[in-house]
Amino acid sequence: MSRTVATALDTAGSSRASTGAWGAPEAASGTTGPTPPAAEPPARSSRFGAWAELLRLPALFTVPGDALAGAAAAGARPGPRTLLAIGSSLCLYEAGMALNDWADRAEDAAERPHRPLPSGRIRPAAALTAAGALTGAGLALAAGAGRPAFAVAAPLAATVWAYDLALKHTPAGPAAMAAARGLDLLLGAAATGGGTRAALPSAALLGSHTLAVTAVSRRETTGGSVLAPLAALATTGALTGLVARRRTRLPAGRRAAAAPGLSGSTPAPGASDALTVGLSACYAATAARPYFHAALNPSPPLTQRAVGGGIRATIPLQAALAARSGAGATSLLVAALAPAGRWFARRAAMRKVRIT
Repeated sequence: MSRTVATALDTAGSSRASTGAWGAPEAASGTTGPTPPAAEPPARSSRFGAWAELLRLPALFTVPGDALAGAAAAGARPGPRTLLAIGSSLCLYEAGMALNDWADRAEDAAERPHRPLPSGRIRPAAALTAAGALTGAGLALAAGAGRPAFAVAAPLAATVWAYDLALKHTPAGPAAMAAARGLDLLLGAAATGGGTRAALPSAALLGSHTLAVTAVSRRETTGGSVLAPLAALATTGALTGLVARRRTRLPAGRRAAAAPGLSGSTPAPGASDALTVGLSACYAATAARPYFHAALNPSPPLTQRAVGGGIRATIPLQAALAARSGAGATSLLVAALAPAGRWFARRAAMRKVRIT
């Protein structure tokens, strides 16, 4: 997906908003004890680092929450088919990453010559082949989760390819990226519950967040846009209020055919409500501050940090959506992906890898 939004987790506010970061200190000389294992051959280590950078591995931690939030919104407990949906999402996400750099290889040669393709560490043909193979794997996993899941995964894959090859630099780019995230959430709902209707509101909320982040990312290398960070800041505030607001419970037997404005009963606040509010606040705190700074000073570094903040905020938003659907355990599992992603990004092999 996008170099910006389709990735996700820069734990140090890295400059490219959709990738992650990756080294290991040498042992001190003169130490005693067991002989350390031989160092990895430089060529092999360099090749792994190049692919890790191309695929932006730390950003993967923002992906499983889509399917889990979708399953929660569908009112279903995650199961084996949910795992297949997560696997499909991961493959399609990484396909978008590889395809993104393949499509942008000429632009990157001028603006980001250190990237794997323009630097010659990975051949363009290899990146394109990886994108095709990952797309096929993602569709196969979705098919294994059932026909409803495949019916969502197919347009999701088409959206990813259309974004990277045709729509990215057009006015339709942010909307296409938002659609991809929303479809990814619906994929989890379809795989787990067999339908997507109940998950449409959650997909719309997640898609709105993605739309805002993508709009900011379009100026991450040049800066100069005040309007996009301000709009993203306003969107964050609106989404926080919508997600944190408690749902009205309709009278039994009338929920399906309820007309707009039908009165219902509002349950007393409980643990699920408190969890939803807390995760919504975490989402707002993660996204709002870098957006505000970018609006005050729309320089490339602050714009890039704003994109990174928006990507990192995806996880607490996914967790809040799951909690809003009443799936407390699932929301905590999703929320745990944030510290897990930070831990992974700090591993020696990941320190040179950015998520943007």
